[in-house]
Amino acid sequence: MARLVRDPIDPGSAAAIARPGDGAVLTFLGVVRDSSRGRPVRAIEYQAYEAMAVRELARIEEEIRRESPGIAVDIVHRIGYLKAGEAAVLIAVAAPHRAEGFEALRRAVERVKESVPIWKKEIYIDGEAWI
Repeated sequence: MARLVRDPIDPGSAAAIARPGDGAVLTFLGVVRDSSRGRPVRAIEYQAYEAMAVRELARIEEEIRRESPGIAVDIVHRIGYLKAGEAAVLIAVAAPHRAEGFEALRRAVERVKESVPIWKKEIYIDGEAWI
């Protein structure tokens, strides 16, 4: 289910991950902030090594499922030009119980940030910088 998209992310799509035995559907929605490092941010441009990024997102999903049997996980990351306030990443986890769902979601979020080859350029009022 892991994927990169160029169109806006629909947070409501996370509900589709739920299965009849799940008691919790948990989501993380990462959005573009309007400031960073003390500077106002107008937008962010995300670029990715797309084939590798999709493989890495899928690997993270599989890792989470292997570590937490019974967990479903879906990761979608947007690339391209995003204005402040727009969703950049949606990670959804479905689990029979909330505690293991929250833990799996936290691990997925951290791993996406650590290892997926996606780069961002922050676009400020007075310039821009690759982060």
